[in-house]
Amino acid sequence: MKKIITLLFVLLLAAGCSQSAPAADNQEAEAPAVLRVGMECDYAPFNWTQSADSDTAVPISSVDYADGYDVIIATKIAEAIGREVEIVKTDWDSLIPSLNAGAIDCIIAGMTETPDRAEVVSFTTPYYESQMVVIVRADSDLTNITDIQQLSGRKVLGQINTTYDEIIDQINGVEHLTPLDNYPRMILSLQSGEADAITAELPVANGVVAANPDLAIVTFDEGKGFVVDTSVSIAVAKENEELLSQIQNALDQISEAERLEIMEAAVNRQPAVEG
Repeated sequence: MKKIITLLFVLLLAAGCSQSAPAADNQEAEAPAVLRVGMECDYAPFNWTQSADSDTAVPISSVDYADGYDVIIATKIAEAIGREVEIVKTDWDSLIPSLNAGAIDCIIAGMTETPDRAEVVSFTTPYYESQMVVIVRADSDLTNITDIQQLSGRKVLGQINTTYDEIIDQINGVEHLTPLDNYPRMILSLQSGEADAITAELPVANGVVAANPDLAIVTFDEGKGFVVDTSVSIAVAKENEELLSQIQNALDQISEAERLEIMEAAVNRQPAVEG
């Protein structure tokens, strides 16, 4: 009799365990997915790295955080599609390879769609459009130029593998310097006299000059500047059409006015971009 009672108890216990197991599985299934977003975290005000946490920052390691315009856009998109954002700090040259290798889900890094890039990844519509300028030393005789052709014969520097390096060749007779891989190094090159000017998007230039009073921004008259697409878009792997559609739909819900407000706030809180 005792054996029968014991057997019944074991069977009931096993039945109870088998009923509770699916609940745990359901809880795991309901956990929000992650949207892995690749960016340099070194291109303020679009994205940067900081050591302190804040209301707008996202952790990228046990000690560092990412913030900036791209981070806020990424967070809003992740929330809209029911995911949690994860910022993956990635060197510029590794962004597209990382995307196509599946290491990240999308690129939100101030990247402009070009024909070459569009052959290997898919892009959303632009999420920001800027203006192309150059930064020069404040004591330079270039501070008042109004035409890019006035940079003829001067040493001009851009960032490697970007449109903003390619456009330098629009200047007749320019001394096109070997591009560098990040902005702090470019600023040092300008300050040291190795370069006479560096190309920049206006929001980036504003941050650089605010932190470096020895530098100045040069804008150009209409029709006298660089011929370049200054819009930036979000990149997704070619085969991931569903995610591209989800991101595009989420992006469409962010008005132009809100995008401008996000950029203005990012410019105001960005760290000093010094050489």
